[in-house]
Amino acid sequence: MRVVAAMSGGVDSAIAAARMLDAGHEVVGVHLALAQSAATLRESARGCCTIEDAGDARRVADRLGIPFYVWDMAERFREDVVEDFVAEYAAGRTPNPCLRCNEKIKFAALLDKALALGFDAVATGHYAQVVEVVDAAAPGGVRRELHRAVDAAKDQSYVLGVLDAAQLARAFFPLGDTTKPQIREEAAARGFSVAKKPDSHDICFIADGDTRGWLARRLGERPGPIVDDEGTVLGEHGGAHGYTVGQRRGLGLKVPPPDGSKRYVVSTDISTNTVVVGPEELLGVDLVTADHVRWCGPAPEGELRLGAQIRAHGQEYPATARVEGQQLTVHLDERVRGVAPGQSVVLYDGTRVVGSATIARAGRAAPRVPTS
Repeated sequence: MRVVAAMSGGVDSAIAAARMLDAGHEVVGVHLALAQSAATLRESARGCCTIEDAGDARRVADRLGIPFYVWDMAERFREDVVEDFVAEYAAGRTPNPCLRCNEKIKFAALLDKALALGFDAVATGHYAQVVEVVDAAAPGGVRRELHRAVDAAKDQSYVLGVLDAAQLARAFFPLGDTTKPQIREEAAARGFSVAKKPDSHDICFIADGDTRGWLARRLGERPGPIVDDEGTVLGEHGGAHGYTVGQRRGLGLKVPPPDGSKRYVVSTDISTNTVVVGPEELLGVDLVTADHVRWCGPAPEGELRLGAQIRAHGQEYPATARVEGQQLTVHLDERVRGVAPGQSVVLYDGTRVVGSATIARAGRAAPRVPTS
């Protein structure tokens, strides 16, 4: 099988490429140039897609003896990920750019280009597993399922929940059965210079980690009130787009709470440019409605008992999901804090990823009346 190995310049993608080669595939390494200012060198563990990363990826490819190319997708990344990120915040939502990157770049733009060039699949260094099961209704009698990785601390199945069945059929994740320490040991044994390279983290295109400042430079300052749930003004903000539900730090409130309790962002209203804060108990929600539904296999119907995960490394909660066309309603068994429109809810059946959707609204369900 001819495979494009997406090589970010980190240790995970290096081992993914090596393992695909060991498995007997014809492998070509590809580094995606996503940053429009790629001349900027990495100064910390933040960020990615720098010249240093491209060089690290090339050195691994040379050691493996495989062809290596850099594909410029900076413009596509800017349009589909960065501008989407800004637009979502401007509309008062809290997006996850990693999901959008996987959906639009790595398993759309990259996979499409690979297939057009005659390759059969794409391999990445994500921590997730693909399990093949017998299914008479599937092409070739085999269906591929996306499952959680063995290493729970590194599991990335959440950010892969946007993959559909066709994309999953062309995807390989060779690291899903291995822990991160084992990956580093293997890289050292193979003589890869990236064996001890620190992981990148946070949002890759905001290298300093200052999301609010980054957004302010693009959306501008728009001062407005910070109020409590009764409308009392407690302070001022520089733009409601810089705040997200559940946030506690950096509020700069001028009026302390009478009982000394902590205050959190409960909601933001972009139309009035207002940030509402309140006590912790106002954060809990148990009813989520979502759209932009993506199924990792056959689309389920009706009402199902599933697990729901709201954040990339968050807890999975038992829930009842109801599917109605492209609309999804998720009723969580317990109230969850910090759920905001724009986030993604990913559904699980055991370790299997069922699909994902973008949260449109979050609130509290009406109290259930016990039956006698």
